[in-house]
Amino acid sequence: MTATAATTAPTAGTGPAPVAARRVPVSRGYRFELVKLVSQWRIRLLVLACWTAPGLFVAGVGEQSTLPSDTLFGRWMHATGWAGPLVILGFAGTWALPLLTSVVAGDVFASEDRLGTWRHLLVAVRSPTRIFVAKSLASLTVIVLLVAGLACSGAVGGLLAVGDRPLVGLDGHLLTPGDTAVRVLLAWTAALAPTLALAAVGLLGSVALGRSPMGLLLPPVVALAMSVAQMMPLPVAVRLALPGYAFVSWNGLFTSPTRLAPLLTGVAVSLAWAVLATVLAHVLFVRRDFTNPADDGSGRRALTLGVLPLAALTAVTVGAVAAATPSTGSGIRQDKVQQSLATAFGHLYRLQTQELHRPAVTEKQLGATAACTKSDGQAAQEGAGNDWRCVVSWHLPGVPVTGTAIYQLDITSDGRFVADGDGPKEVNGYFLVRTSTGDAPNPLWQFDGNVDLLDIH
Repeated sequence: MTATAATTAPTAGTGPAPVAARRVPVSRGYRFELVKLVSQWRIRLLVLACWTAPGLFVAGVGEQSTLPSDTLFGRWMHATGWAGPLVILGFAGTWALPLLTSVVAGDVFASEDRLGTWRHLLVAVRSPTRIFVAKSLASLTVIVLLVAGLACSGAVGGLLAVGDRPLVGLDGHLLTPGDTAVRVLLAWTAALAPTLALAAVGLLGSVALGRSPMGLLLPPVVALAMSVAQMMPLPVAVRLALPGYAFVSWNGLFTSPTRLAPLLTGVAVSLAWAVLATVLAHVLFVRRDFTNPADDGSGRRALTLGVLPLAALTAVTVGAVAAATPSTGSGIRQDKVQQSLATAFGHLYRLQTQELHRPAVTEKQLGATAACTKSDGQAAQEGAGNDWRCVVSWHLPGVPVTGTAIYQLDITSDGRFVADGDGPKEVNGYFLVRTSTGDAPNPLWQFDGNVDLLDIH
């Protein structure tokens, strides 16, 4: 439906010819909708929380003796301030960002249904399309502001509490502070893509379901479903074809060389979801009968023009990813696990050597290798699980005896693993190592790593 208005036609000879009423420019509608959003107390509270709470949390953790070691990069929050925004990103991708998109985008159209103000708005703007564009842009602006607050607050809090120090990557190599800053910025930028996908789903739910509260719940429900799917032993093609994968694929930025293929795939899929859901929301919106106060947009078309096209897009992306990569199954194979663990151990062994002020050694001289088995060799040697046991071997120049260390690995379905040292105590048996300047964290005691699920780079 379109809404138009014109001045009353004058009688012949009594005045000028009628002039069609001008439609309000998108820029004016955008400013109006943005003011409406930021004037709401809950939006202002969210902006305040996003720009202050992460920094306070990161700074508070820096003063504690315990660390969120179960979170990616959490064990390094005492070592560098750049670990803080990455810990916040891991939490935000699972919980905060879906809820933020729900509050902002999931209610931007439904609020007009509850207040019954559509006819007044159409008379003022005279174009449903311009109303849709203005509301969508206003929602996007607020969401970007909230995401920027989470990133900036976490980084500032970490740098003030701990300092601008190098960060240990997911393959054990040290990243300089400048390099880390760029990668942190890229990681948060990549996380915008799935956030926009959820925001578009929120717009679609707000338009299709009207005043129903299900429109407000749609983004977190979709995000929860995608998180559950990422924890299941799904094939690599299915995992990468879900927009939620972009919330975890930024891990590849913190390896050397960087693993861009999963990240770019996740971003592309998320943007495709964002575009399709926004287009569907616009189609539903302009077809609404605003002359009928009882029509709030809900109905059978919410299924036919909402769920089915997104399901078809998922099927297409699964096929495209499967055709583009030779990876099959879970992507977690024995040879990949062994290679990832040996590489990380080699980098971290050098870091421990520096802490103990021992003679420098290179990864090539060490020649670290790993032999890993899953379930004591009684099951298929692939897939996620906490039953991986690995023996790492290495050589030191001038030492005839081969060094060995045992690790228990807990590998999640997205390829992240935690290697827990199980001896010998001189290498990885204790949390701290004694140095000439005092006790220092032992980098080989427990560390994070990442298995590349794809067979291409």
